Amino acid sequence: MRLFRWFSIGPIPTSYDLRRLGWQLLADAQSSGRGEAHALLGRPHDLPMPQWLTLTGANLAQRKWMMMIDVRESNDRARMLRLGFGDAVGLGPSLDELESRVLRLAQYAESLPRYRSHGAVRLDLLARDAFVAGRAVGLHPREFALLWRLAEAPGEAIGTTELLYDVWRLSFRPETNSLAVHLSRLRAKLRTSGVDGLVETLPGGLYRLVSLAAARAAPPARELALDDYARLGEDPFSALAAMQDQAAWSTP
Repeated sequence: MRLFRWFSIGPIPTSYDLRRLGWQLLADAQSSGRGEAHALLGRPHDLPMPQWLTLTGANLAQRKWMMMIDVRESNDRARMLRLGFGDAVGLGPSLDELESRVLRLAQYAESLPRYRSHGAVRLDLLARDAFVAGRAVGLHPREFALLWRLAEAPGEAIGTTELLYDVWRLSFRPETNSLAVHLSRLRAKLRTSGVDGLVETLPGGLYRLVSLAAARAAPPARELALDDYARLGEDPFSALAAMQDQAAWSTP
């Protein structure tokens, strides 16, 4: 069944009610029951500021499912698209147009890009490797999967449990320290390629890819003899971060 939510104040207008075309409207506290993602529709100009800030503060994986309706000004629609919202529509779209846009939004949100770029690093899903200035970093498949998952939401802290499920498909924490080992090797390979301090370890067993703003503010890394490309900076505590990874797994 096709599912959607309405996040503006008040009931959904009849002209935007996809239930007329056979869709199911989910209440705020209602789950789809299948863990499926679904489109969120609303009028941004009707929202109080706290709710608007909550939407703009959502991660990109959530924002790409949101469609803004009745956005009068072109520059406002452009700004919302730059913020990563799935779509921004002008005044009074027909119900048929709205459904077509929601279906296209869902298709886009569920698709995987071939490339993800973060500063000097370019990830290639087909090659299953990272590249810096066109040179392959030489990542192990699980090292690549970790970096790809972290690059899905740069700057967002991701927990050990989530990484174990997304990369290893494990719903429990194993006795081994495989995650810490793979992260340590990933950091070492990135450092060898001239990119250091890209993956951070945070308290509580959390990890994140540093934001581009933080990466640009980092001190420049030591130049490699034959390389003349941009650096993301050298983290003098990278060795400590590796030890923290190991300690996080050994703590009961």
